[in-house]
Amino acid sequence: MDLVYLIILALVQGITEFLPISSSAHLILAPEITGQADQGPLIDVMAHLGTLLAVMVYFHRDMGAAITGKLALLQGRVTEGGRLVLLIAAATPPVLIFGGGLYVTGLADALRDPIVIAWATLIFAAPLWLADHYGRQSVTVETLSWRGAVLIGLAQMLALVPGASRSGVTMTAARAVGMARSDAARFSMLMAVPVIAAFGLLAGVELARGADPGASLADGLLIAALSFIAALAAIAVLMKIVDRIGFLPFVIYRLALAGALFWWAA
Repeated sequence: MDLVYLIILALVQGITEFLPISSSAHLILAPEITGQADQGPLIDVMAHLGTLLAVMVYFHRDMGAAITGKLALLQGRVTEGGRLVLLIAAATPPVLIFGGGLYVTGLADALRDPIVIAWATLIFAAPLWLADHYGRQSVTVETLSWRGAVLIGLAQMLALVPGASRSGVTMTAARAVGMARSDAARFSMLMAVPVIAAFGLLAGVELARGADPGASLADGLLIAALSFIAALAAIAVLMKIVDRIGFLPFVIYRLALAGALFWWAA
C-alpha cells in the first residue's frame, strides 16, 4: 500500500479511537475521500492492535490492578482491581451481542454510509454536550455502581452505528450517571480493551477465512506502531482537555464534521 496513505490511516485511527468523534467514521471516510481502495481487514486489525496497546500502556496501573484483581477473584476475594474487572465485564456483553447480530445479518455493512455517518455525528453531539454541561461530577471509577456500569454498557451498543463514536456514547453515559470528566474518559477507555480485542478476533477470523488483506504484514506492523504512538499522544491530550475544558471542543468538532459530510455528500 502507498506509504503516505498508511501513515494517514495510522494517524486517523490513533488520534480518533479514544476521542469522542468516531474512529470508525473517519476510517470509513478515508478511502472515500482519498479515492484509495478499502484498506482491508489486516490493516484494520493492526491499527486497532496499536491503539489497544496504547490504552494498556497509558493505564498500566489499572491494567496491573485488573490482572491481580482477576487472580484474587479466582481465589474468592474482591479487590479494587477485581471490582474494576467485574464492572467492565458487566458493561461489555450488550455491545458484543448486538455487534454479533449486526455481523450475522449483514446490517453492519449497510450502516457504512456517509449519510448515516453524518447524521450519527450530528445527532450524538447534543447528548454529549447536555450530559457534560448538566451532569454531576461526584462518581469515580472506584465508586461507580453496577447499575451505572450496565447503563454505560447499554449505551455502548450505539457505538456500532458509524459516526456515533464508542468513546462518545460511553463518555456521554458516564457523565449522565454522574462520573467526573476524567473518570468518565478513563472508564470509557478501559472498557475499550475487551471490545477492541473482540473486534481484532473477529477480523482475524475473516483473515483466516481467506479475506484479501490488501496489504502486507510489513504494512500492518508499520500501521500498528504508528497507531500506537498517535493513540498514546491522543489519550494524554484528552485527559488534559477534559479536566480543564470539558467535552465542548469535541461537540464543536462533531458539528463541523457533520456539516462537512452533508456538504460533501451533496
